[in-house]
Amino acid sequence: MAKKILVIDDEPDVLEVIKTRLETNGYEIITASDGDIGIDKLKIAKPDLIVLDVMMPKMDGLAFVKKVKADKAIPNIPIIILTAKEKMRDVFAIEGIKDYIVKPYIAMDLLKTVNKYLG
Repeated sequence: MAKKILVIDDEPDVLEVIKTRLETNGYEIITASDGDIGIDKLKIAKPDLIVLDVMMPKMDGLAFVKKVKADKAIPNIPIIILTAKEKMRDVFAIEGIKDYIVKPYIAMDLLKTVNKYLG
């Protein structure tokens, strides 16, 4: 059975590129266009990994991470952050986010990081 990845990004083109790239490599992809929708899909789909943009309207990536970590009903799921703000790495570390990829990124970097968690 394919491992499930929840991809949350407010840019439809970015979502589609990530979805296609990861599906081509055998992963099942669930997408969400903002953090609120992402929370709903997370609870239903129970993904093995989350790929998350930081800068989004409504609920940004860090607010999403805090909400997920505060909800004891949600298991500890690895999160990979996509960001244009590499200088935020200290904030990511404080929130327990071990991996982030700086935009614009190379598709192989994303795949390598995903494979690190899902093999």
